[in-house]
Amino acid sequence: MKQIYIEKHDLQNTEDLKEKLENLLHSPFQSVDDVEMWLKDVSDFYDEIRESLDGHYIDFQARNHDENAKKAFEHDQEKIGPLLKTYMAKFDEKLMNSSYKDQLDQGKYGRLLLSKENAIRLFREENVGLEVEEDRLSTRYFELTGGLTAEWNGEEKTIPELFPYLENPNREVRKSAFDKLFTALTSVENELQDIMNEMMKIRKKKAANSDLENYRDYMFMKYERFDYTPEDCKRLAESIRQHVLPVAKKIDEQKRAELGVDTLRPYDQKAVPEGRIPLKPFSTRDELVERTSNALGQMDARFKELIDVMNERGMLDLETRKNKSPGGFCTSLPVSELSFIFMNASHTHSDLLTLFHEMGHCIHNDLKRNLPLSYDRETPMESSELASMTMELLSMDQWDHFYTMEEQKQAKLDLLRGIVSFLPSGIRVDQFQHWMYENPDHTPEERMEKFSELTKELSTGVVDWSGYEDARMKEWLFILHIFEVPFYYVEYVIAQLGALQMYKQYKEDPVGTLARYKEALSLGNTKSLYEVYEKAGIRFDFSGEMIKELMDFLQSEITKLEMVENC
Repeated sequence: MKQIYIEKHDLQNTEDLKEKLENLLHSPFQSVDDVEMWLKDVSDFYDEIRESLDGHYIDFQARNHDENAKKAFEHDQEKIGPLLKTYMAKFDEKLMNSSYKDQLDQGKYGRLLLSKENAIRLFREENVGLEVEEDRLSTRYFELTGGLTAEWNGEEKTIPELFPYLENPNREVRKSAFDKLFTALTSVENELQDIMNEMMKIRKKKAANSDLENYRDYMFMKYERFDYTPEDCKRLAESIRQHVLPVAKKIDEQKRAELGVDTLRPYDQKAVPEGRIPLKPFSTRDELVERTSNALGQMDARFKELIDVMNERGMLDLETRKNKSPGGFCTSLPVSELSFIFMNASHTHSDLLTLFHEMGHCIHNDLKRNLPLSYDRETPMESSELASMTMELLSMDQWDHFYTMEEQKQAKLDLLRGIVSFLPSGIRVDQFQHWMYENPDHTPEERMEKFSELTKELSTGVVDWSGYEDARMKEWLFILHIFEVPFYYVEYVIAQLGALQMYKQYKEDPVGTLARYKEALSLGNTKSLYEVYEKAGIRFDFSGEMIKELMDFLQSEITKLEMVENC
């Protein structure tokens, strides 16, 4: 794999980096203009370091058993990360202690100053060392999960390579695939539980060091969740239970009838019925890229240009392989002014959705790339995921590049029904983490019991998990967010509700909706979530009334598609 990022500094030379940071720290302020120029200098230096750090992260995730990639990544975690955090805290103090800060344009710098004030309240020097240990545990998590394989018909398969078998019309085939997936997970279960036990101790200490009651409150501050509270998340969970679960239950019952089975089992949830072939939108990696490029081109010429340039520059790592970390992500490379996409394609419909999802992030990064300060480009996750989840829905009109008319109908139904099913699942992960950190001294057994309890509370009751109770309790071990980026999950739920609002207006005004989508994303972090959503023509609103309205809309759209005659 060739290097795809630009390195302007030797991160092994920590003394040189420290000297540059010292120069920035002691740069004099003699006017408000000096402060503005200094903010830009700090931002530019941060962008340069960030590109190298993210590049090393990409290298490790792509080849997590490569010793050179691992050494560079661990050096960044142990040396560069702590150095940056310490100096960024000093920079925050320097800015906020300057009398010139009050002369800064509040319209332009108000959010940044609020962020710096929040960061000063949160920062503690003793937490820097704890975060090095926390990062080490995350690295171990990816080594363990990225190396998982299973034997299938005499061949060694990665975990993503087993996913297509869960769609197979033959029930015995998908049961076998499900069992092998669970068996692979249990082979590292004890180590993953140990990792989480250690993370719980570290995270409890970090919260206490910052004089906060618990780690949940710590992460709400770190994520700068100024627009909603933990109590709002609990109300969201209740609204989903009330308004989404009844719709999800209908979908599960319909699935059971479609498959012609008396009882829907865990390995039936993605299955297609006998006589239908599972959706296969592409055969090769290049075919996926070409078809996605053509689809994006019909939406906007710049969208197509973006994926084409990324492909030419080697910034699309799409295929699964052994010792590649699970999951998918998009990383912005600010010096290159491009993004990198990482995913684990297994030739299923979900791969198509993943690529459009990650391209939504790339488009977002592209639209805000000209904002001068890195802070303005570091958007809240509720805004970032609005970009990606909206792209999944808006792309549906272009799926003729992948499917026949009959297949398009099924693919669209799968997406819309999948959204209904995701909302309870997504809020379950969020509420699980609330419980974990409100009760930080829990045991692994209590942790598994709680996850199982929440799963039951937020499930339709249609799927019979008899004999798979263990799998149900341990499913969270495969959710990398819980380990690497705790509390990053409710954003998917909130953004999904925003994306549905976008899709609803797109059905009435596709041209105007796409224009508003681009206008909203170009704001980056210069405006509040309420203002970004408003610019997109929607509301930052996850009230029960809004959820009910969106469920009514989704049911209507699903019914319309079901009534379309197959060709």
